[in-house]
Amino acid sequence: MNELLANLDWSEIGQACIDTLSMLGGALFFTVLLGLPLGVLLYLTGQRQMLSSPVLYRVLSVVVNVLRSLPFIILLIVLIPLTTLLTGTSLGVRGAIPPLVVGCTPFFARLVETALREVDRGLVEASQSMGGSTWQIIWLTLLPEARTGLIAAVTVTSIVLVDYTAMAGVIGGGGLGDLAIRFGYQRFQTDVMVVTVLLLILLVQALQMSGDRLVRHFSRR
Repeated sequence: MNELLANLDWSEIGQACIDTLSMLGGALFFTVLLGLPLGVLLYLTGQRQMLSSPVLYRVLSVVVNVLRSLPFIILLIVLIPLTTLLTGTSLGVRGAIPPLVVGCTPFFARLVETALREVDRGLVEASQSMGGSTWQIIWLTLLPEARTGLIAAVTVTSIVLVDYTAMAGVIGGGGLGDLAIRFGYQRFQTDVMVVTVLLLILLVQALQMSGDRLVRHFSRR
């Protein structure tokens, strides 16, 4: 067993896990912070909605679709100047968070829009008939009714972010992906590659199970 795991440095693997979780937490926070209002705006400006604006909706849709269509590895490279401007570096955890946010915010916004469209239109119309403002309808009707869909959207987005953090290792983003590339791929250390892959799988499973449990909990309420 020792020979099979001869190349493992558990302190380095531990630090890589911390880096991956730091990237995931920071990127998910800003993705939700930016993507939730963007998704709400997409919903509100859509056809037959409260703030229907075909021109604004098309503009937002084009921006979202363009950002979603860019392969993340290309986005990482394209955003290096902006990342350096915002964080002072394009490497490590800080350097990975801006492209992670830019890459996942449009994806999350679309999921939010879809979740809001699943809300019974009769509830929205009832809120309007009682004199509710757009702000009140968003906070008291749309978001609470779409809660389980939004939790599922956050879960899916967090899993996508795990995939993206692994890809960020290509440009020195740190974390388990960086460890797998530097040692598992470039130095042909198969044991390091296997352990990092297993840890990423465990992380994804933990996120999915937690998300599913929250969805079930709020679905029963």
